[in-house]
Amino acid sequence: MPFAALGLAVATGSAWAWWLTPFVVFVLIPAVDLIFGEDRQNPPEDVVPALQRSPYYRWITYLYLPAQYASLVTGCWVWQSWLSHGAVDLVGATGLTLTVGIVNGVAINTAHELGHKRESVERWLSKIALAPTGYGHFFVEHNRGHHVRVATPEDPASSMLGESLWRFWPRTVVGSLRSAWRLETARHRIRGRSPWTLRNDVRSAWAMTGVLYSVLVGVFGWAVVPMLLLQAVVGFTLLEAVNYLEHYGLRRQRTEAGRYEKVDPRHSWNSDRLVTNVFLFQLQRHSDHHANPLRRYQVLRSFNESPQLPAGYATMVVLALVPPLWRRVMHARVLAHYAGDAAQANTG
Repeated sequence: MPFAALGLAVATGSAWAWWLTPFVVFVLIPAVDLIFGEDRQNPPEDVVPALQRSPYYRWITYLYLPAQYASLVTGCWVWQSWLSHGAVDLVGATGLTLTVGIVNGVAINTAHELGHKRESVERWLSKIALAPTGYGHFFVEHNRGHHVRVATPEDPASSMLGESLWRFWPRTVVGSLRSAWRLETARHRIRGRSPWTLRNDVRSAWAMTGVLYSVLVGVFGWAVVPMLLLQAVVGFTLLEAVNYLEHYGLRRQRTEAGRYEKVDPRHSWNSDRLVTNVFLFQLQRHSDHHANPLRRYQVLRSFNESPQLPAGYATMVVLALVPPLWRRVMHARVLAHYAGDAAQANTG
């Protein structure tokens, strides 16, 4: 649907048409979500092995990438065309940047699905999907950092009770980058290698972004650099907004041995809204993903013990942009999850 909106914007040439993608993602999808409601059905366990092996669901994720890159190139072409004709206006430029950024932000979710798999081709496709936003370190930090420290104060990608999205954003952006670099540095030093090798996944990710941007600048000129940088910020901000709502205020408790308890369905916010789950590869069934990271999206399950968001991710992201509204909706839900005991919540 967002790609159709992008195509319509190109066809009409209207500056306002570039706002169709933000409208579809943050207005139309939430509205349709409300109409179709929830789907809490889980796939029967006897068909799960066959569904896991099905190539159909893999190709859905694979095919997002060419569409993603086509959108990026189209955005650069339109931007360069506007500049060459002196026809850029703020409305069109903002809509175009948001459109390309949203497409690449959703691609980070595609990279998330691919990056958890053992197959090397899928892991490489994950890195390719991350290159347009310059967020390749997510491949390292998410798999080896976030999944280890999720729902604890030590995790930069787990938001705290009372923390606004705008306070969370710099903490997670900087903290995740630092964590990814430390994880890769430690991995290479254990093997007696310098972390400055291109075998370092963080450095190789930066190199992929550098090559991609160099090619686009070579084809379309330096004028596209502002759009490339701004759409990257939009893309990874969309990712971090989703991170913000996935574990808001939730905390794993320490055992008698002083270690954090094992991750279970209570430590992630779920949403069984049907339409948003279709568009996000079942990302909203986040509890099962954390409990079983290798489980493919088409067989993720809903659990009764998982705390439920009142709406789908698209709606909740909009809500998170307005901290007073977010607190009004979510603060009581966090406290209810812990039977009124705020000391059990993640407060830092």
